[in-house]
This record gives sequence, structure tokens and C-alpha cells, in this order.
Amino acid sequence: MKKQYASLIIFLFLTIFQSGFSQKTFPQNGVYDERDGLFAFTNATIYKSWNEKLDNATLLIRDGRIEAVGAGIAIPKDAVVIDCKNKTIYPSFIEPFGNYGMPEMPRSESGGSRREATQMLSNKKGAFAWNEALKTEFKAHENFAFNEKEAEILRGIGIGAVVSHRFDGISRGSATVVSTGAAKEHELIIKPLAAHVLSFSKGTSTQAYPQSLMGGISLLRQTYLDGQWYNTEPASPLGMGSKVEKNFSLEAWNNLQTLPQIFEVGDKLEALRAAKIAAEFGVKYIVKGRGDEYQRISEIKAMGAPLILSLAFPETMDVEDPYDALNVSLEQLK
Repeated sequence: MKKQYASLIIFLFLTIFQSGFSQKTFPQNGVYDERDGLFAFTNATIYKSWNEKLDNATLLIRDGRIEAVGAGIAIPKDAVVIDCKNKTIYPSFIEPFGNYGMPEMPRSESGGSRREATQMLSNKKGAFAWNEALKTEFKAHENFAFNEKEAEILRGIGIGAVVSHRFDGISRGSATVVSTGAAKEHELIIKPLAAHVLSFSKGTSTQAYPQSLMGGISLLRQTYLDGQWYNTEPASPLGMGSKVEKNFSLEAWNNLQTLPQIFEVGDKLEALRAAKIAAEFGVKYIVKGRGDEYQRISEIKAMGAPLILSLAFPETMDVEDPYDALNVSLEQLK
């Protein structure tokens, strides 16, 4: 490793130094520091992106945000100057598929009567979807809560921002982009509505349907058709220009179609099934894969969909002992 990489400084706006600043819209108790927190990191090798490197450059951060970056930048007199000679500054990593700051998932209850096991309609009160696996009205940015312990772990491995959502449902609602800095939620939300996240899994829904992959696909296709119908449904003959049926879940579904669509799949075959749905309804998915897509690489490439894949590769199975080898499946070996 070269000397210049001996010390690595990781930055993302709203991530470092943020905890030292107070919010403008919150009341202050007592005397507080009104300085703008201006820092100048000089003489550094700075990567503005993966393929754009600046030598002997300066980075200015004011009030927790990057103000300027480049070579030959004039340094304000009131800046705190930090010499970064022989050091390299990178942008932080962005986790594109996470659940940082999301509320805990409700625990599923086992057992129950036969009637509970065959619940057909949603128990959710209000004018929402008939199936609890459709959580289109869930907005991640409205449910995000700063978690100091999780944020510290994420920063420790170089992650400065997370595309966060709740891992629950066939339509999981919207995802939000948040900083892993230490501050109030008001300062950490970077982009409230970032993506619509989908899957074939019904999640914590207590309804009997869907019980299979086929059912999940059917429900998803039906929701696309219902959303199209809801957009073209005529107004009520009773006046007021309102629709015959009011459905907040379908309204939310239609609004989500303007966002990037992220689809989590369980394996390579589910990725190909998702691609067929995308072609049928004219949408483009970003596929969150499992990691076995290489086994159908030609078909996956033909999808033309961006992939989100984990960088955490599984360890090689130890099959030196033949008795241990009997407990290892072919899938695990692959």
C-alpha cells in the first residue's frame, strides 16, 4: 500500500461535524456557538469521484456541508486549517439497499384459530388496499429515526448514506436517502422520496393470500392493473368530481411509479420473473439480487436491468471431513 493511503479520511456532506451544529428551527437553551464551523483540509489527494483525482487539493466544509473542493482554492481567514499532506480524502460509500433507522418489524404470531389462518381481507382500518402485503402508503422518511449505535457502525465501515426502507411486503412503499451522521432526523434526511421498493414476498401480512410465489406474482400484476384502472376511473355521478371508489393505497401506488423502482428477488429465477413483469407493464427495475445471477448470466444480461449485489461473499465450505461434507448441499458449494 502506498504511503499516501496510510491515513484515510472519509467524508459525505451532512456526515462529519454535523453533530456540532444546532438546528435553525429549534429553540436554544442558554448561550450557544453561532460560528459556522468552517474547516479547510489542505494539501490532500482528493477523489471527487471514482475516476476524478485531484492532487494537492483543498476541501472546504461549512456548517457540515461541502462548500468547495479543488486545487488553488482561496482559504477564508476564519477557517480552521487542517494539513492533510500524505493523506487521501474519498467520498463515503452509499448503501443502496438498507433499513437503517426503520421501525422494528412486528413479530408474527404463531398458532391461532382456523378462522385467523384463513383471513382473506386486510384488518387495517381505513380506505386502503384489501391485501396487507401492499404497503404502498408507507413512507420511510416519515418513519425514520436516528439510531446512534447503528450509525456509528455504518460510519466505521465507511458508509455515509443509506437508501433506507422497511423490509416488509410486496410493495414496501417508498425508500428515503439518509445520512449516517449524528444529528436530529430533520438534518439527516437527504432525499425524502428516493425509490419504490418491491418484492415477491408478502412479509408480515397475516392474510392467507398470497401463500406462494405464483400468488405473489398474481397480486403484483393485479395491482398494476388496478392502478391503471384507478387512474382512468370516471367521477361519481353524485357530483363533487370524486371517484366512485377512494383507495389511498392505489393513489400511493400510482404516485410511486414516478420514482426509481427497486425489486428485491430471492434468486436468479425470480430476477427473470421480475423482468417479465417489467416488460409487461413498461417499467424498469433495479434488481437487488441474491448473488447467484452468474448462473444465468446471459439471460440476466439480456434483462438490461442494473443489479445491486452484496459485497459480503460467503466463506468457502470446509468439506475435508467426508462426514461434514454430507451436510453441505450442492447449492452451498456453488
